Amino acid sequence: MKILVCISKTPDTTAKIAFTDNNTKFSEAGVQFILNPYDEWYALVRAIELKEADPATVLHLINVGGPDNDPIIRKALALGGDEAIRVNSNSHDDYFIAAQIAEIAKQNNYDLIFTGKETIDYNGSSIGGMIAEFLNLPFISLATKFTLKENTATVEREIEGGEEVDEVNLPLVVSCQKGMAEQRIPNMRGIMSARTKPLKVVEPAQADTFTEISSFQLPPAKAGVKLIPADQPEELVRLLHEEAKVI
Repeated sequence: MKILVCISKTPDTTAKIAFTDNNTKFSEAGVQFILNPYDEWYALVRAIELKEADPATVLHLINVGGPDNDPIIRKALALGGDEAIRVNSNSHDDYFIAAQIAEIAKQNNYDLIFTGKETIDYNGSSIGGMIAEFLNLPFISLATKFTLKENTATVEREIEGGEEVDEVNLPLVVSCQKGMAEQRIPNMRGIMSARTKPLKVVEPAQADTFTEISSFQLPPAKAGVKLIPADQPEELVRLLHEEAKVI
């Protein structure tokens, strides 16, 4: 079996966010970047578990980005990927990115493609579905459990108000979220071996781009906190009624 896991680089959740060039570009100054948690903790680790259950499995990673993404890719290789492919493009257009991943997938005939449910910076949650459309494959989103018996996958996913269980034959595309696997930390052996694992860089295929970033905007600053003495409940009621307008 051949598995492809899509990985992306995102700012750490504790990073201080700022913008430059009249709020048209994200400022990377002083920002710590990480492997997108949904890609790492759930998609990649579940793929590693499948490889451990069947050592004949081939596990490839793919990233669309520039050379500054290489440390993130090496971390993913340290966790357990066999080799990685980086498509050399800094595009943020989901259609373009999905097209690049689909082109690589066509060339290698993967049985299973995993993505995280979304990235924690843009929260688009669209890449997996687009890849499946490009490849004309079944797509299951928001998967919380994934089991495989021969050529048939059983996938549990969240739906509004409950859960759904699907059975589908390979090949297919699955987007993964919490529940698929437990977080792993690279060990020293994995870190050392990742240095010599293949990381192929390919130029992007011709594809359309339909979106571009026009500007960024920070959310409004939160109002200050008002402290009311415990012996003045009438003042609390007044503020809730006149200012907060919740009663």
